[in-house]
Amino acid sequence: MAAPGEAAGVGAVPQPEGAAGAAAAVVLPERLQRREAERQQGVERQRQKKEAQVVKEEQSEFFLAAFAREREAVEALLAAGVLEEAATRLQALQKLLTGSVRFLAPYEVRQGQEAVARLQGDLAARRQQLQPKKKFAFRALKKEAAPGSAPRPAEPVPPAPAAPGPGLAEGESGGEPLCGFSGAEDAELELGPAELRQRDVLLSELRGCRVRLRGNPNTLRVRDCRGCTVLCGPVSTSVMVDGCRDCLLALACQQLRTHRTRDCRFYVQVTSRAVIEGCSEVSFAPYDWSYPGIEGDFESSGLDRDSNNWNLVDDFDWLATDKPSPNWSLIPEQERITCWD
Repeated sequence: MAAPGEAAGVGAVPQPEGAAGAAAAVVLPERLQRREAERQQGVERQRQKKEAQVVKEEQSEFFLAAFAREREAVEALLAAGVLEEAATRLQALQKLLTGSVRFLAPYEVRQGQEAVARLQGDLAARRQQLQPKKKFAFRALKKEAAPGSAPRPAEPVPPAPAAPGPGLAEGESGGEPLCGFSGAEDAELELGPAELRQRDVLLSELRGCRVRLRGNPNTLRVRDCRGCTVLCGPVSTSVMVDGCRDCLLALACQQLRTHRTRDCRFYVQVTSRAVIEGCSEVSFAPYDWSYPGIEGDFESSGLDRDSNNWNLVDDFDWLATDKPSPNWSLIPEQERITCWD
């Protein structure tokens, strides 16, 4: 017969095994519970993603129908010659587009931008077409100067506005000559509020110039410029930058489109997402140029100072959604310009 101590020792051996079995029984359900929770989370994510896609498609369909309806209304007003109402409806159409870009596909945004640009060109052309023609009048013959009298000095002839370069950029109407500058080199160029108010402005083929546009243009085109600084007040509708190199631009607008441009820095306030195509080494920062009277120009332009998508850029040459485009970047805060004068 075994001693009491030995019996107790023999009886104590199975207890750890029982405890381990109980622990394993507890761990197994916990693993199953975690797996089930993960599965449920995955199912919920898929459901939310599907619902979001359905909402996005519904929003896109609503936008396309509303945009087509408004576009047809603007076209009808232009055909009837009701230009002021057409301009108002066109501005509303632009705001409809800029307010919808967050749920539209890039190609839908591009189609909308092209339609608005075409209508802007049609509006400018119709304004030129419907302008009253100057009345014909007989001119009095000049009297010959009396013998021995001093000849009358010739009156200065105002310089003709510089004609745009060959070919029209997208959105240019080819009607009334645009105001702006063309072909200058190493010059300080300026236009003020009276010259800019709701005008279409063209800057083309400038080299090493500094341009200040203090006022509220309707549109701005910057084309084939090299090594220039362009500082512009709020633009009511769109800005197009095309074929520029090594430039610094401060721009506020509803819509910014940049084509065939490289090595440029943009300080922007833009209502919709900026669009680049055929561009490289372009960088962006928030608009912070200022001048006396800029608040009034913002008010007349219709731009919302609290709405700025300066850091949202669509690159039409970069279709990957999981990797950022290598063609554009954000200017680091410590490298941004704070003093413009």
